[in-house]
Amino acid sequence: MSQHSSLKGSGKIVAKRNVLKRYERINVLKERGMWKDGDRGLGLIKTKPEE
Repeated sequence: MSQHSSLKGSGKIVAKRNVLKRYERINVLKERGMWKDGDRGLGLIKTKPEE
């Protein structure tokens, strides 16, 4: 049985997300110099995604 064309995802459309995953937030903090090795990954400060 084939899948209807309206249900298929398009790989070309990428929406900007305003919520980052934990590892993405840690990467942003590392780039900004606000993360030290050994810090806990819980209770992270708020970060804005890069534009």
